[in-house]
Amino acid sequence: MGQGTEHGTGGGVQHRDRAPARPVRWGLTLAAVVILLDQATKYAVFAGLQPAPTGVPVTGFFSLVRVWNPGVSFGLFATGSPWTPIVLTGLALAVSVGLAWWLRRAGSRVAVGGLGLLIGGAVGNAIDRMVHGAVMDFLDVHVAGYHWPAFNVADSAITVGAVLLVWDALFAGGKSPKTNGG
Repeated sequence: MGQGTEHGTGGGVQHRDRAPARPVRWGLTLAAVVILLDQATKYAVFAGLQPAPTGVPVTGFFSLVRVWNPGVSFGLFATGSPWTPIVLTGLALAVSVGLAWWLRRAGSRVAVGGLGLLIGGAVGNAIDRMVHGAVMDFLDVHVAGYHWPAFNVADSAITVGAVLLVWDALFAGGKSPKTNGG
């Protein structure tokens, strides 16, 4: 009778949430997919769909709009200074490099996914800032009198990525690689 174990270190059973063999490749591939989806959807709304000032209703609670956000989430830091897009782009790219470095040490698939989503979202919005001086938001949700600020695919990836990293740290047993017996 064979052992039936998965390949891993020490010949033991590999935990199913262990990081993939090449976490940087997996994380950056996910980031590239996010960037492509983000830019493709923004292009479709910018070039192909000319929404009315109030947006194009899709459902009773969801519309497509075109809003230029010169700041960060929810319009924070939208000072109107010509330096704002440059500073925010530089910050996003620096954070993305740091997250890519973190990918090398990611201990689970959840962490790799979260980091890939964060990198893709940050770079997707940085591209907008470099090209347009602001980020294009186009997804508009409004329910029961509550109107959520418009957002985009990159913003969604950043939010889901952050939630995955918190989940990994709190519930999925994500451990720092430095805690090996020391």
